[in-house]
Amino acid sequence: RWDLSDLLPDAADERIGAALAQIERRVEEIEAGRATLDELTGEGLLGLVRLYEAMTEEMTILGAYAGLRFSADTQDEEAIALRNRVNHELTGLGNRILFFPLWWKGLSEDRAGELERAAAAAGADPDASFYLLDQRRLRRYALDESSEQLINTKDADGIGGLLTVFSMLTNRLTFKMEIDGREQELTRDELISQFLSADGTRRQSAYQELGRVLEHESKVLGQIYTHRVRDWHSENVKLRGYASPLAVRNLSNDVPDEAVEALLDTTERNAVLFHRYFQIKAGWLGSDRLRRYDLYAPFGEGDRRVDYSDAVETVLGTFAAFHPRFAHEARRVFEHGHIDSEIRTGKRGGAFCASVLPRLTPWVHVNYTGRLRDVATLAHEMGHAIHGMLASEHSILTFHPSLPLAETASVFAEILVTERLLAATEDPQSRRELLAGALDDIYATVVRQAFFVRFEIAAHAAILENRTTEALCDLYLENLERQFGSSVEIAPEFRYEWLGIPHLYSVPFYCYAYAFGQLLVLALYRRYQEDPESFRAGYLRLLSYGGAARPQAILAEADIDIGDPGFWQGGFDVVAGMIDRFEAG
Repeated sequence: RWDLSDLLPDAADERIGAALAQIERRVEEIEAGRATLDELTGEGLLGLVRLYEAMTEEMTILGAYAGLRFSADTQDEEAIALRNRVNHELTGLGNRILFFPLWWKGLSEDRAGELERAAAAAGADPDASFYLLDQRRLRRYALDESSEQLINTKDADGIGGLLTVFSMLTNRLTFKMEIDGREQELTRDELISQFLSADGTRRQSAYQELGRVLEHESKVLGQIYTHRVRDWHSENVKLRGYASPLAVRNLSNDVPDEAVEALLDTTERNAVLFHRYFQIKAGWLGSDRLRRYDLYAPFGEGDRRVDYSDAVETVLGTFAAFHPRFAHEARRVFEHGHIDSEIRTGKRGGAFCASVLPRLTPWVHVNYTGRLRDVATLAHEMGHAIHGMLASEHSILTFHPSLPLAETASVFAEILVTERLLAATEDPQSRRELLAGALDDIYATVVRQAFFVRFEIAAHAAILENRTTEALCDLYLENLERQFGSSVEIAPEFRYEWLGIPHLYSVPFYCYAYAFGQLLVLALYRRYQEDPESFRAGYLRLLSYGGAARPQAILAEADIDIGDPGFWQGGFDVVAGMIDRFEAG
């Protein structure tokens, strides 16, 4: 389990109270500048940015502590109460200083430019300057102060509370399955690990049990999702004036609508590549047609386990072979006790990395079940951590990368581990197994995620037309049929699969960031293979930007045009070559 003491020593009432009191003092300092905004000088603007930065750090520490403690045990009543208290208090404090970013967004171009230049002359660093510039990017969607405060308050106890209920509900679910002649009770992550079993009957049973439980909870989960969608539309499209529900995410990511559409369209066109792969895989498994149960079916000894210590050694060794800095930063996560890898009931499912502050080693959350795929997941989350640490010279206001670029280090780390294992394997069966695992992961990261977004677009429209949860399940099944064509047989229970996907609830339209990151990394990895020495320095520089420059500007340094469908096609060309290698055996 991880150690959260680098955030707070404990959750004692006096400790939380002291942290909130310090934030209160910082808020009062910012509020004191409200009366003089119209006469503000460059030095005064810079002073307010510095106060805002300090307050953001203090809020982030407290919010992260409460959130990470809750993730460690979503059924712990003290953790739930702490998270609710912190969210409520921070919302109120944040509302009091909303006037500052809203004032800045509301300035004319001439006045804002004049103050930016004056702040630079007064000593503003590039991070402060970029933060001010980036804040004005979304100024047309900002509301008046009282409306923004009302939305924040409503979100904390409204949709925020509903998402907490979703997390509590889905993470308390248990699943029953017969394994080795004995019925066992499993967590969701333990059940999901059975999807990779070498036993086809066991895979089928695991998927059917997931479908059974999700169907049983479908009415509640469907209502949570419906209200999430209506809330998203009411605030962002009706009140703020975004062109569409998807445009909200695109603008937040600072990625043009055209680039996202090019990515989604190119992915849909190339789904046939994976139809071919699934047909080849069915043949290798001795079937005429792949069942959806067998999508991630392993080859050979698919049930072999990898000890956690061996997985850590593999990941760190792979990173060291790529660049010493990669291994050095990753090792910090283990040395500082910032990783929670244990499987236990109540713990949040899945995996994530929390890069809390630039000066703090990130916290990594995984549920390690001992599968080969878990080694790749560990590498993925450690890649996120490395990204955060390479960007640690930046401000809290600018060090987090935009969502599409947030996957650049994580997916690259996965590919490094896979290629290292392939290079060290001479046995044809083992190589085929590793290639299949890599292709399965690329499918799951690119095609599956892009089709999730296509489903979200359709589902948001359907909910606004008052369609039922069962109708949404029909839409999802149609989505799967378009995704797989005739290459995969889809059982009826998969229509409920979407109800358990957390990203659809917590961060609508997030999922294309995975496809973006994977295809981007495939293109970058090809460059690495062509010229490893010159690639490394440029790649570390790309990661070191964090979020301190616009995504298109960061990628332009690497001669990448994300609006060009040909760029995205290049990633699929790499996939086609991998499928050729797999078919050749």
